[in-house]
Amino acid sequence: MDWIYKVKTPCYVIDKARLIKNLEILRGVERATDCNILLAQKAFSMYELYPLIGEYISGTAASGLYEARLGREEMGGEVHVFSPAYKDGDFAKLTRICSHIVFNSLSQWERFKDKMPGDISAGIRINPEYSEIQTELYNPCCKGSRFGITSKLWEGADLTGITGVHFHTMCEQNSDTLEKTLNIVLDKFGSRLNEFKWVNFGGGHHITREDYNIPLLERCIKRITDLGLRVYLEPGEAIALNAGFLVTEVLDTLYNDMSIAIVDASAACHMPDVLEMPYTPSIIGTNEKGGYRFRIGSNTCLAGDIIGDYSFDSPLKAGERLVFTDMAIYTMVKNNTFNGVPLPSIAVLHENNEIEMIKEFGYNDFKQRL
Repeated sequence: MDWIYKVKTPCYVIDKARLIKNLEILRGVERATDCNILLAQKAFSMYELYPLIGEYISGTAASGLYEARLGREEMGGEVHVFSPAYKDGDFAKLTRICSHIVFNSLSQWERFKDKMPGDISAGIRINPEYSEIQTELYNPCCKGSRFGITSKLWEGADLTGITGVHFHTMCEQNSDTLEKTLNIVLDKFGSRLNEFKWVNFGGGHHITREDYNIPLLERCIKRITDLGLRVYLEPGEAIALNAGFLVTEVLDTLYNDMSIAIVDASAACHMPDVLEMPYTPSIIGTNEKGGYRFRIGSNTCLAGDIIGDYSFDSPLKAGERLVFTDMAIYTMVKNNTFNGVPLPSIAVLHENNEIEMIKEFGYNDFKQRL
C-alpha cells in the first residue's frame, strides 16, 4: 500500500476495483430480476465516477433539486427525487430534470399535481409504521415520523394520477428485514397496488456486503413483479461499500492516563457518522491483541472529536500514515470546515495501483462556505 504516501493528507481515496466489484453485484440483481437500481446520492455523490456507475445501474435518486440536477448532468438515465416538501421554484425546475417525482403527503400531491407534466411519473411515499432500525435518528418510521402516509389515510385517499408507491424503512440491513417489511407493506397497502405501475423499496439494502442474502432479495422483488409492477431500489451505501479510504497523518502523540495520537483527519468534519451513529471505523493494520493502545483524536477544539481507541503492534509516531476503511459513503457528502479544518482531497486508486488526484481544496473553499 505504498500509494498511501503519494497523497497529501487528509485524503479520501476511492478504490476503483472495489467499486466495480460492487457494481457488478448490483448489475447482476438488475439482470436477474428486471428491477431498476438507482444510486442514492445522499450517500455517495462523487460525480467523477458517475459515468462508470451509469454503465452498471439505471440512474440516480435525489433528495432535492441539487442532487437531481447532478444526477441528470453527470450520469443521465432515470432521475428520481423525493423530498418531504417541495418549494414552488424548485418544483418547476425538477419537472425539467426528473423522470419520477415522489410526494411525501397527500397535501403536497394536491398542491403540485396540476403542475406535473404528463411524461413524469408521480409517486406517493407510504409509511408502513414498521422498521428494525434501532437508532432513532435514522428511523423513518419512528413515532411522530414526518415521512409518508400511513394505512389510515390509504384506503380512502384519492390517488388519481399517482403511478407508483415508495417506502423506505431500512438502514444497513439484510434482505430478511426487507422480507418482513414487505409482508407488512402488502398487508397494509396491498389492496390498492393494482392501481399502480411501480413500487420503490427505498434504500438501506446492504446488497454488496459479504453476508447479504441476494437470493432472498430477488424473491422479494419477484413478489412485486409477479403483480405486474416494476421494482426500484435506491441503495447508497451498497454502491461504494468498502470501496473508500481516508488517509490521515499522525501529527503528535501524548499521554494522559492513556496514549493519545492527534491526526489531521476529524470525525466531526470528515466522517460525521462516527459521532452521529455512533460507530468506530476500522484502521488498516490494527491488532486487538497488539501491545500499544492509542486513542485517535482530531486536531480540532471539540473535546469529543475522538475517532476511537485502537491497538497497534508498535507505538504510533508523528509522521505515520493511518488509513480508515469504508470512507466513501456518508463522508464527502457530509463533511464540513468546522474550526477552519481543511476538506480532504479526493483521489481514485486505479487497478494498476496508480493514484489519480481528482480534487484538492484550499482556503477559498473554506471562505466561500461562510
